[in-house]
Amino acid sequence: MKHLLSLALVFACTCTALAQKSGPVISPDIQDDHRVTFRLRAPKSQSVALRGQWEKEPAALTQDAEGLWSLTVADVPAGVWEYSFVVDGLTMIDPGNPSLKPQRNPSASILHIPGTPPNPWDFQDVPHGTVHQHTYLSKALSKQRSAWVYTPPGYESGTQKEYPLFVLQHGSGDRHETWVVHGKANWILDNLIAAGKAQPMIILMIDGHPLGQVPRDMADRRALSLAAFKNELFQDAIPLVESHYRVSPDREQRAIAGLSMGGWQALSIGMINLDRFAWIGSFSGAVDENEIKPALDDAAGTNTKLKLLWIACGEKDFLLERNNQLIAKLKASGVNYEWHETPGDHSWPVWRNYLTDFAPKLFR
Repeated sequence: MKHLLSLALVFACTCTALAQKSGPVISPDIQDDHRVTFRLRAPKSQSVALRGQWEKEPAALTQDAEGLWSLTVADVPAGVWEYSFVVDGLTMIDPGNPSLKPQRNPSASILHIPGTPPNPWDFQDVPHGTVHQHTYLSKALSKQRSAWVYTPPGYESGTQKEYPLFVLQHGSGDRHETWVVHGKANWILDNLIAAGKAQPMIILMIDGHPLGQVPRDMADRRALSLAAFKNELFQDAIPLVESHYRVSPDREQRAIAGLSMGGWQALSIGMINLDRFAWIGSFSGAVDENEIKPALDDAAGTNTKLKLLWIACGEKDFLLERNNQLIAKLKASGVNYEWHETPGDHSWPVWRNYLTDFAPKLFR
């Protein structure tokens, strides 16, 4: 009997050791004091580093005898952060983390550290809206496309007849769902509406890459992509929303905004389609003067139709000079605008703040 117990104990210990070797790797492992442990099982790798958005320099992980690499980072600031592993020089996602930044070529995982008190992009105990997913055949593009639509809290059971429509676009390399999954636009609006800071509204988010991702230096291809995006927006996406949701047809109840590439799309399309949009926002976007020339040439008419032209860019953003040039041209032409040069660079922590500041100004 004594020998049987000893054998059972050895067997249990062996199973535990094997389970630790082959079991799931917990990463990221978030503690209450904001310490976060990152882990990666890569026994044959020579080096593993963590590249986190909250730090400027990568940090090396250490390997144990079983080939498990790990690193504990103290005091990660509250926020929604991107991070990646660099394994023998190759950048990759964290395979232990199902939360990925939606991109055309996914390369970043998401680490969300809630703030105390909560930040506008944190989940809070307030009424929540709904994010709807649509797949449709685009008549403008003759191919399958996708869109996400946010409806505000109480939409399904409420009695409000019509809601304003806000078209919100992502940046280059991202996807139509990035504003929700990574930008937390739905929680931002939920929290703003609950606090009485923003009007209930419907938000449309579509894929901004109708022709695939186009490099910045391919001007002709970019022009074709912009035209294709506009055609899909007007011929497919907005009609889809109008057929499924209670949205106001009034141009003064329509807004368009976006970040980076989405800001360019919002400016290029919104400024010359003021019969469709009265509110325009550009978050770290840029636009060529010729793309909005009709609006610049008729400043009086533009100002009559435009409720708000809101432009913001970070002081360390590589597009700041382009934004300064745009502001100078708007000022010289006499077009009204609201300009914000803020701390930060070309990144999502900046753009969440911009949405938080911009949304309360809409439809007032």
